[in-house]
Amino acid sequence: MRWEALFRDLEAQADAQADEQWRHEVAERTRGERASVTVAARVAAARGGSVSAVLRDGTRVSGVLVDSGGDWALVTDGGRQHLVSLASVAVLDGLPRRADVLSAVESRLSIAHALRALSRERARVAVRTGVEVAGVIVGVGADHINVLTDAGVTTTVPLASILEVAQG
Repeated sequence: MRWEALFRDLEAQADAQADEQWRHEVAERTRGERASVTVAARVAAARGGSVSAVLRDGTRVSGVLVDSGGDWALVTDGGRQHLVSLASVAVLDGLPRRADVLSAVESRLSIAHALRALSRERARVAVRTGVEVAGVIVGVGADHINVLTDAGVTTTVPLASILEVAQG
């Protein structure tokens, strides 16, 4: 009888150790998966929902997340649309805990692609960089845009300095 009790005890210890190893492995894999999630994927999961972003200069952009790409988000607050550079975001509220997988095409759609669409439409925009440049985007380069201002001056704005581009 004592042998049976000893074997049951050893078996229970082995089961407990296996359970602990399994929990540890699941936790490690979960941490690894979370470490691979990008902000763009979290933003994509919020499409159609309400979000609020505080930009590096302290301004807040809030509204419905209409669309997003690898480095930008399009937020509408009713009458105005805001193309926000994700690099300019200091804090985001309203993102779900989950993330969407961006397709290869979506992840490659940079803010330059969205700005080219605005340029083709000849849309009047306000480009905010810390200062505001209002006018029409007349060209999109590899790392900058050219804006024909209301004063008739063509102003060059580096993409890296763009906080948001508002339209409407």
